[in-house]
Amino acid sequence: MKAIPILKAVYFKVFFLLVLVVCATSCRKINPIENTFKNQAFAKNDREETEVFFFISTANISKSIISKSQIAQQKSSDVIVQELSKRIEVQESQLLDEVTKMATSKLIVITEINATHKRDLYNLIDASSNDFDTIYLNAMKEAMSDQIELLEKISRETNDKEILELVLRFLPEQYKLLRETERIKKQNV
Repeated sequence: MKAIPILKAVYFKVFFLLVLVVCATSCRKINPIENTFKNQAFAKNDREETEVFFFISTANISKSIISKSQIAQQKSSDVIVQELSKRIEVQESQLLDEVTKMATSKLIVITEINATHKRDLYNLIDASSNDFDTIYLNAMKEAMSDQIELLEKISRETNDKEILELVLRFLPEQYKLLRETERIKKQNV
């Protein structure tokens, strides 16, 4: 009689372990499915990463150009450079507003990630009045060339209608301001 309860206990333990193993195995099978759904929900593709890079880089360059133009309006003694810097500031402010609106609609938060342009700002602030216009025009030429390159690159790498419209609206004016900057630079030399 003592053997039967021991045998029942062994059967019960084996049955319990079998149920535990089956449940654990089935839970492991569900987890990969949940994980793939989570990965798909939060996955980024190359196009999205390119667009995020574009928004952040364009915003940073625009902020830099606006800051430099504001310094030029205060520090430059040449009226032509002051007028150019005002036009550049207005154009860049419009571009920055549009980029910020588009990024916000795509749930992208633009923060100042790299502050490399700060050195250029310090160079402008520290420049003597004789060298200021040359330093400003060189900095603007470089920054605007970088921005034009970004606009051209995104136009080749995206099919997003809004971004392409933005590029088509702002790129011609960017080229115009760059050519004018180069022309004024040649006149001042």
